Order: sequence, then structure tokens, then C-alpha cells
Amino acid sequence: MGVLDKAAVLLEILESGPASLVELVAYSGMSRPTTHRIAVAMERLGLLTRDVQGRFMLGPRLGMLAVEVRHDRLAEVAGPVLAELAARTGLAARLYRRRRALQICVGSSVDAFDGIDAAGCDPAAVGTARPASAGPGAQVLYAWAEPEELYEGLRHARFTPAQLAVVRRRCWAYGPDPIAPRAVSYAVPVRAASGAVAEALVLTGSGARMPEAPDRQLSRAAADAAASLNDALLRGTGELSPAGRVGS
Repeated sequence: MGVLDKAAVLLEILESGPASLVELVAYSGMSRPTTHRIAVAMERLGLLTRDVQGRFMLGPRLGMLAVEVRHDRLAEVAGPVLAELAARTGLAARLYRRRRALQICVGSSVDAFDGIDAAGCDPAAVGTARPASAGPGAQVLYAWAEPEELYEGLRHARFTPAQLAVVRRRCWAYGPDPIAPRAVSYAVPVRAASGAVAEALVLTGSGARMPEAPDRQLSRAAADAAASLNDALLRGTGELSPAGRVGS
């Protein structure tokens, strides 16, 4: 139980974002050998991973567990839609869902992005969990959040209420993506039947591939993909509706 308690402390620290071993020791109050031993063991289990700077961060296994627990029609149909979107744009296409302070990849295209993470793995892998504290996907996932959720999210976020107000007005977010180094992302919301944002549809590419600002072609492709997701869901459960056509 003592080891589990210590592991839980590390997970709680990393919910706010990546941290070095020195930071984990300082925040947890544990000794350096104990912190290192537990963190490395959790890394072997896939509960933690490391970013390009060697800092510890939440690992893909946590996301996979969440995906399995909440496995739904959207996760089933997203693959082909995202693959088609990637082929159409030449960009990586992903679908993210927020769980508390995390954004979890619940759908990903075949790797169309030319970057890899520190472990040499596709950063868009299904089940990958990252803090929802920065980037266009996180902004979309928080822009329409309830006030209490928004307050908690903004405590650790690198975006501001003013930026989220712009996202709500435009119905999209665009900019650097911390999930993939040197990448730029364009994100649009996918809404539940209630009108709440259920997922963020995210297109990601290197800075050289992405336009300076979202153009009509990029916006149309994302809107068509959202519509395709909606059609597939309606044929199944009718649970979700698209965010609406963007930039048309």
C-alpha cells in the first residue's frame, strides 16, 4: 500500500504537466532514490513516459484504460474518418477527449506526421494521455466548459479566458502543439447531442506544412470530417452531432 500511495502522489503531480526527477523529489517529499525507483517502474508499466527533454509525464497506458472504460461508438468509427482526413490534408488527424485535467487520444490516423517522441513512438497513439493545459486541442476542450471546470482547468493552463473567448467565437483553435515538438495544430469541437463539447478533432503538422492561419481548404476538410463522424454516429447510436461547418 505504501508503494501505491507513493505512485499515486507522482501521478497527481504529473497531472499538471511534465516534471523532471528533481521536481518530482521536491514536490513529493520523497527521497531521490525512492522517487527514481518508483518512477522508472511506472515507466516500464506504461503508466509514465518521458518527453523530448527527458522529463516524466503521464504514460499511454492510463489513456488506454480510460478509452476502454468509456469505449463508445465514436472510438469505433473514428479510425477510417481520421485516416481519410489525413490522406486529404497530409496531416496527422486525432480525436481527443478530456478527462478532468487530461486530454486522451481516442482516435488517430495512420501516422502522417513526420515527428516522433523521445521514445521513438508515434505521439498520436490511441490511449496517449497528456495534460490539457496547452495547445489548440486543450483550448477547444475547455472553451465551452462549465464555470467550475473552467476555473480548475485555467489554474494550470497556458491559455487565458480571453483566448478561450476567441475560440468560442471562431469555433476553432490554431497554434503550436506541445504534444508534438515543432508542430502546429488546428482543432475544432465535436459536440454531444446536448450541445456540450465531447471531443476535439485535431489536425497536426510541422510548421513548414501548416499555413500561417487556417485557410478555407483546411477548415473545409476538418468540417467534412466532423460531419462524417456525425453521420456514422447517427447510423449507430445517434449520440453526437458535428460542431458545425467551420470557415465555410
